[in-house]
Amino acid sequence: MDNLFEVDESSTPLTEEEKNELIPTWITLRKELNVIERAGILNAEKWVFSRKQKNILTEDFIKKLHKKMFGDVWSWAGRFRTTERNIGVPAWQIITDIRNLLEDTKCWIQNKTYSPDEIGARFHHRLVWIHPFPNGNGRHSRLMTDILMKDLGQPRFSWGEGSLIEASELRHKYIQALKSADNGQFLLLLDFIRMKSK
Repeated sequence: MDNLFEVDESSTPLTEEEKNELIPTWITLRKELNVIERAGILNAEKWVFSRKQKNILTEDFIKKLHKKMFGDVWSWAGRFRTTERNIGVPAWQIITDIRNLLEDTKCWIQNKTYSPDEIGARFHHRLVWIHPFPNGNGRHSRLMTDILMKDLGQPRFSWGEGSLIEASELRHKYIQALKSADNGQFLLLLDFIRMKSK
């Protein structure tokens, strides 16, 4: 899968307009795109984990983090999608669903409705399910969840201790855990988020 815009069945396809908004025009292969996106994610991690404590459960922070992660790669980074996808809520519903997720998460934390890990799992699942951006939603929601866990005084999740970008058995387990959570069953996702590699 070397062609830049070839995607496996679990990836979110981009529209032609979104493809045309790639900032580094020299990129022609998917593996080149992965490298430059990974560099942006590492820079975003440095930025976010060195910040002073502040509320991350805001629409602005969600957008800002995505921009920090992918702003050197995509001109649409940090902006909610305006087009429909094969997954995720309708584009017109994104803002409402994000706001509901943020309020629900604050309520779970304040009332200790769930354990910290289950709060993280539920937050992650809902953010992925909403699918607010044209691309990068899985990576963004995993980092958002790790920041939330840190703010709750918990260690970051292991996420299976491997890459979830390429098609693999680990990614398959992750997708299955998310699909199970779609049906209100969070046990697979709770196991996966703290799973150690063998």
